[in-house]
Amino acid sequence: MPASDAVIELIEPTAIALFVGDLLGGPSQIRRFGLDGKGEMIIPIPKISAVSEMESLEDNSLLFRDVSYTEPAAWFRVTENGAPQRTALVNTSPISFADIEVTREFAPSKDGTKVPLNIIRKKGTKLDGDNPTLLYGYGGYGISMGPNFEFTRRLWFDRGGVYVIANIRGGGEFGEEWHKAGNLTKKQNVFDDFAAAAQYLIEHKWTRPDKLSILGGSNGGLLMGAMITQHPGLFHAVVSAVGIYDMLRVELAPNGAFNVTEFGTVKNPEQFKALYAYSPYHHVVDGTKYPSILFMTGANDGRVAPYHSRKMVARLDEANKSTNPILLRTTASAGHGIGTALSERIKQLSDQYSFLFAQLDMPAKK
Repeated sequence: MPASDAVIELIEPTAIALFVGDLLGGPSQIRRFGLDGKGEMIIPIPKISAVSEMESLEDNSLLFRDVSYTEPAAWFRVTENGAPQRTALVNTSPISFADIEVTREFAPSKDGTKVPLNIIRKKGTKLDGDNPTLLYGYGGYGISMGPNFEFTRRLWFDRGGVYVIANIRGGGEFGEEWHKAGNLTKKQNVFDDFAAAAQYLIEHKWTRPDKLSILGGSNGGLLMGAMITQHPGLFHAVVSAVGIYDMLRVELAPNGAFNVTEFGTVKNPEQFKALYAYSPYHHVVDGTKYPSILFMTGANDGRVAPYHSRKMVARLDEANKSTNPILLRTTASAGHGIGTALSERIKQLSDQYSFLFAQLDMPAKK
């Protein structure tokens, strides 16, 4: 069988069939085969959703756990001849997303690569270029941005916002080749993909630069830093959490050695050249009008040293010629995000949304 865009993640056999769970650019699909490998059939799972688990039962049916951008996780059962049936094993949401819809569109990157965009918004949203939009990306370590349910996004939709997740290179959405295309000396592809996503949203009238904001954390914080320095006029507001900005000193930190396989090392001449070419801290230019920026960091971050955020804020504040605020939010009660207390996570999310609402001039609930 020839290779395809599908990346096999899960395999679950029964006495009469083989179920294969695939990653297909971000969302999932499930295929059913006979035990002889023939008779392929696509199981009709919920649209633009992610399958995280599959379990076979004694009656040869399949249970699978599925989540989407508009529905919390639920278990579905597939029998030999039927469509998936929702079971009583479900998560619940405190608020409905019945008025929210999702589509996948594709933005052409600088080199022609098609970058998937998951565009989430209220039904009936007009393409008039006036929608406040939040574009999220990560692009690293082979980590895939699959569909997930986050009920707090309701805050964004209720103020007329559009939320977009870009499946850029560096992730694993199309397998290891997709990761390697945004790895080491090819890291610039990640930034080009994200910029192309933003340009696509503007060109297709989803939004305009002064209504567009971007969000990323950790490796996604590096992405934010690259966007700030490479395309300062493409966005109006940026939220960058626990990010890496001085690429020439990443490997000197206690955790830095573990990042060399993703970013490279200054000890390798070719990799040093690539690192320096995009290192955000080294490409802040005096006299530039930068967008509004909120940097967020944890004083106890052992994965990405907080000095990255502090240095970047200081350098941008010195160079900035716009009247837009450049802010640093530091907390002593958190690190890189893992294990952060619920109370602190609520505070962080409140500050993030408050900043974006103010900078994009978003009105009260529509």
